[in-house]
Amino acid sequence: MVMITEYSIEKMKDPFGILTGERYEVLLDIAVPEDDELFTEAGIYIRVLYKVEDSQSTIIKYDLLERGTDKLLDFELEDEEIEAVRAFCIEHLAEAL
Repeated sequence: MVMITEYSIEKMKDPFGILTGERYEVLLDIAVPEDDELFTEAGIYIRVLYKVEDSQSTIIKYDLLERGTDKLLDFELEDEEIEAVRAFCIEHLAEAL
């Protein structure tokens, strides 16, 4: 399961008015146990692009990145972890700047 230690949420601007709905960038620092294949000394964070349109909301894309280097990690979250991230985003969207 994903253990979120810190986060930030920012509403993305669409200066050309091309995109429908509202887009958010959510950065989630996560704690990863040393025995997990995702573990790195630098740490891991998840960058989530999240969309809200009408009464529907969804994760457009997410990336797992190494803290400090921003190196893209070639791993995917499990379904239950994706759902936990989605629920976290829904819960905290009102905090977006």
